[in-house]
Amino acid sequence: MSIPEYLILSVSSVEAVYNGAIAALHGVDLLVGRGEIVALLGSNGAGKTTLLRAVSNLLPAERGAITAGRITFGGEDVSRASPSHLVRSGLVQVLEGRHCFRSLTVEENLFTGALGRSSSRTGVKADLDRVYSLFPRLAEKRRTRSGLTSGGEQQMTAIGRGLMSRPKLFVLDEPSMGLAPLIVDEIFSALKRLNRDEGLSILVAEQNSAVALKYADRATVLENGVSVLEGSAADLRQRTDIKTYYLGGAPLPPQHFPKETAA
Repeated sequence: MSIPEYLILSVSSVEAVYNGAIAALHGVDLLVGRGEIVALLGSNGAGKTTLLRAVSNLLPAERGAITAGRITFGGEDVSRASPSHLVRSGLVQVLEGRHCFRSLTVEENLFTGALGRSSSRTGVKADLDRVYSLFPRLAEKRRTRSGLTSGGEQQMTAIGRGLMSRPKLFVLDEPSMGLAPLIVDEIFSALKRLNRDEGLSILVAEQNSAVALKYADRATVLENGVSVLEGSAADLRQRTDIKTYYLGGAPLPPQHFPKETAA
């Protein structure tokens, strides 16, 4: 089946398991158009990280596997490509947990994002300046070891390193986790700027639905490994049930979420 050209990522009826027995995803659907920001929402354990691993073909490294469905990036079946090939093709992911080389300086960490790509020294310097323009505080800490920087600065470093790989689709797993609201807004504002000015496509998984829906164009909600709701971010922001379920209210029963599209 051909994939429409306007889509950069297509997830169709994907099912996944760990250790050959533990079901994690059940027929998940998700689309990301070129130039879109799409939020993947859900509580802890909903299946967000599993889906992002599947998108980057990282499940085998976690003893996981896709057992049904199909994921394509730019029309290419990701299950037939190595994670490194996907990165070189432009599918770049920032994993959950602020993964930095703590003994390296901020700038050395950023340079690692440019390894393995063919680019001139001038091109790498331009990309580095672009990261510093997005996150000025990294420029101030460029000679500081990453292990001595704050949590927010480490997250910015991880994101900047990903940007040094020149993504076409930038995938982020819980970038707001454990960070102060002002830092979260700074990070999401930078991502929105990249999307607006450069047309960068972004898929971001978040428990923090308030900030995700503020910056995203569309969103998909996962619950127990099932995509239960999708729609425009503007529409979902107005849904009282989403606010109740994801912004600290009483949990809603599973039957409250039939498969639907927000109107």
